Amino acid sequence: MIYVLVTLLVFVLMEGITWLTHRYVMHGFLWYLHEDHHQKGPGFWEKNDAFFVIFAIPSWLCIMLGSMNQNYWVVSIGAGIALYGFAYFLVHEIIIHQRIKLFTRSNNRYIRAIRWAHKMHHKHLHKEEGESFGMLIVAKKYWDKIRRDEKLKAV
Repeated sequence: MIYVLVTLLVFVLMEGITWLTHRYVMHGFLWYLHEDHHQKGPGFWEKNDAFFVIFAIPSWLCIMLGSMNQNYWVVSIGAGIALYGFAYFLVHEIIIHQRIKLFTRSNNRYIRAIRWAHKMHHKHLHKEEGESFGMLIVAKKYWDKIRRDEKLKAV
């Protein structure tokens, strides 16, 4: 049971780690890898996709080395990182950017809020003055915008 709790705790903590990494690394010294995500060029692949590998390495190492040494709490850390990576892929690549065409017509309030927050993130084409660096947690101002839109639609 402790391993499940460690996995879930790491999953939750990954949102903060993702926010910090996105804000200070991707929009900082590794902007050259992230830039093509904000200034889309031709083709399916982006240099930004390298972050998938970069973030998968700690997860893989924790799972592999933890298993080899029977340190299952380390495996749980790797599993939490991997679960967050899967959630990130699902939300960012499929739901938001629709690089794989699933959930294209969802009218779910959470999905609309997360798409709006990400749209506000992408309105900034350069690394400065960004906003909404997280992925799964949506700030109140984006929820408020969705509620205002619903009220206008109802009138």
